[in-house]
Amino acid sequence: MKLIADSGSTKTDWCLLGDNNSITYFDTEGFNPYYVDADYIYYAIIDRLPANLDAENVKEIYFYGAGCSGDKNQIVETALARVFKHAHIEVEHDLLAAARAVLGNDTGFVAILGTGANSCLYDGKVIIHQIDSLGFMLGDEGSGAYIGKQLLVSYGRGQLPEDLRVEFWNEYGLTPDDIVEHAHSKPLPNRFCAGFVRFIAPRMEHPYINGIIRKAFTDCFENMISLYPDFKLYSLNCVGSIGYMFSAILSDVAKTYGMRTGNIIKAPIEGLISYHTNTTVQPDANEASL
Repeated sequence: MKLIADSGSTKTDWCLLGDNNSITYFDTEGFNPYYVDADYIYYAIIDRLPANLDAENVKEIYFYGAGCSGDKNQIVETALARVFKHAHIEVEHDLLAAARAVLGNDTGFVAILGTGANSCLYDGKVIIHQIDSLGFMLGDEGSGAYIGKQLLVSYGRGQLPEDLRVEFWNEYGLTPDDIVEHAHSKPLPNRFCAGFVRFIAPRMEHPYINGIIRKAFTDCFENMISLYPDFKLYSLNCVGSIGYMFSAILSDVAKTYGMRTGNIIKAPIEGLISYHTNTTVQPDANEASL
């Protein structure tokens, strides 16, 4: 059996491909190894494993995750190996998942706009160029965390129009001091900020909210996408709930930068199923077998 996972900072989509062509979907919370350790990942997976999934029979795992690069991969590999003791495990960056899901074996540009943000150029096999988003603290322009943060800044500084301020207070009952305390003293501040997209989404037609979203995507183009050489030659392919939810605004901003819109999808898991059903991924010769 083969297990495929796509993990953002908020949610992980899993798909088990059975030996008889059966497909089983389930989900867990997201695992970004910059914010959680192997024990945390292990127990969270164990807690949500479907009853009909026999971990002993899983032979291959392809895990794609936000924050999965360099020595951070070992955190995820360690947790997975504790659960799936007989599986060959490959841990890759979620950017590669996005590229494989949207582009398959074709060359192109892809961005992730979910809780976090990222982007790259892909040659049909590997990522050939990436401008780092620098994460939640320094960048992530265009992400749910970035958009939510701008809403909270406007609220905390008294810049929200009165109708929005009242609605925000009625829905959350948070003071500016409460928000500062949560953002600075509690874990996973990126997830906290991104959670306020639930307030933003149903109000996206409000001029002020529309402006927050539009500025976030403009910042994404200005500080990341437009820095790629010849970026206008590529179409904007995008994976993630934020790009999908606000696709009309994203496409409009892309047009102002002279970039046409390609495929915009909510999640890459279906594309990854197709990719791993039709493609044999060769293990890295430099990796030690697990």
